[in-house]
Amino acid sequence: MRVLAIESSCDETAVALFDGGSGELLAHRVHSQTDVHAEYGGVVPELAARDHMRRLPSLTRATLTDAGLGYDVIDAVAYTAGPGLAGALMTGAAFAKGIAASRGLPALGVNHLEGHILAPLLGDDPPAFPFLALLVSGGHSQLIEVREVGDYRLLGESIDDAIGEAFDKSAKLMGLGYPGGAALSRLAEQGDPTAVPFTRPMVNRPGLDLSFSGLKTAVANAIAAGHAHQDVAASFERTVIDTLVIKLTRALDQTGLDRLVVAGGVAANRPLRQRLVEMMADRRGAVHFPEIELCTDNAAMIALAGYRRLAAGERDAQPGFRVRARWPLAELELPGALVGSTVAVTP
Repeated sequence: MRVLAIESSCDETAVALFDGGSGELLAHRVHSQTDVHAEYGGVVPELAARDHMRRLPSLTRATLTDAGLGYDVIDAVAYTAGPGLAGALMTGAAFAKGIAASRGLPALGVNHLEGHILAPLLGDDPPAFPFLALLVSGGHSQLIEVREVGDYRLLGESIDDAIGEAFDKSAKLMGLGYPGGAALSRLAEQGDPTAVPFTRPMVNRPGLDLSFSGLKTAVANAIAAGHAHQDVAASFERTVIDTLVIKLTRALDQTGLDRLVVAGGVAANRPLRQRLVEMMADRRGAVHFPEIELCTDNAAMIALAGYRRLAAGERDAQPGFRVRARWPLAELELPGALVGSTVAVTP
């Protein structure tokens, strides 16, 4: 089964073509809307939806051209149905459903978070189930016990700012522009990670929840106190990583798992990767990351997640679709649970 996938949950427009039979990602493309939103200091939902509308047709043609194939090879269409910005999701969903309807193909709305969690399965060293997942994307920070595709147990999550938000907001305080997370990490390479003694948030409390809004405030105070920006950046990054290591250690001990998956945009952070590789080596376990280009929002992960569920018989009802600005992983079912029926959607 060859699956064409569309991702439009926020400020990246992405298309991918995945061959489920061979397990090969045939082609994928991502267009970033950074230039569209930079002058506003953050994502403007209406502009995001409009840019998706402009980019999707040409990006789809380019992806198929990259694969050396045409629309006639597509067996099914997957698209991001949530969570995300409602208008952006609707644009991608309508485009995907239009392709499916015009060619008489099955289509399926995919959970964006499930896509991130499964993204490492596209790598050369895919993790075996079960594993502990650390999902650290722009708007989500969650610790999840993953027993199988669709079998997820939330262990802890951010009670305020997600890690990606904390990176971006702290970068903005330093005048690094939008998006600032990657710029903050580059600046941190020039600083002293011990220069500012930030408190590691919530590590002295039981449980696995996370909190980073207070750390963001501490960054503002450190800047006001005259600390060099590079030292603030380095100390902030070290504090975030230390906090995650403590929480992950607790989660691994609690679940008894020895495999860790780290996914989402922050999973591209090299100091975080290095620290977690060392941590899992000390525990005689393994850690798996997506390829760097598959850490941020992309359609390859949507294609894989969609394939797993389409192959088990899941389908959208035709012709309608439903998008969800909020769609917790806990609401997902195991693939195959709906075999022989269709997934109910709102026309």
